[in-house]
Amino acid sequence: MSIWIYILIGVITFFLMEGVAWFTHKYVMHGFLWNLHQDHHFPKHHKKNGFFEKNDWFFVIFAVPAMTFYILGSLYANTLLLSIAIGITLYGLAYFIFHEIVFHRRIKWLKGWKPTYVRSIILAHSMHHQHHSPENGECFGLLIFPYKYFIAELNKKR
Repeated sequence: MSIWIYILIGVITFFLMEGVAWFTHKYVMHGFLWNLHQDHHFPKHHKKNGFFEKNDWFFVIFAVPAMTFYILGSLYANTLLLSIAIGITLYGLAYFIFHEIVFHRRIKWLKGWKPTYVRSIILAHSMHHQHHSPENGECFGLLIFPYKYFIAELNKKR
């Protein structure tokens, strides 16, 4: 197969991961694994308990499928599996950058100008964090969010 097919598979996997993240966030993190995610909704909690929070276990949980695809893809010389692994990894990297660095500022090196799309993500995720219980949440995705937040940010510029 052409290299472009594998690149396309990686890109498709990247975008499909937003749906996986949304579903997992809404039904797992705000569901039966709320005990791991709960401290993430209370920022004072992780400041008093150090840099890491229980919610960080989800990075490990989400890394398992990518690692599995890397291992199987390498063992069986399967470029399709490696393409999927790369798509998952790139989504994880994007999620880490937007969620941990841009929004929560757990690593403080991104300051200053932010495009409307990034400010919209921040606004939508801010709305998500206004809920301190697993019920009645909103904005469970990260890179894709309700259009009303983009419009709100566009209107702020005027």
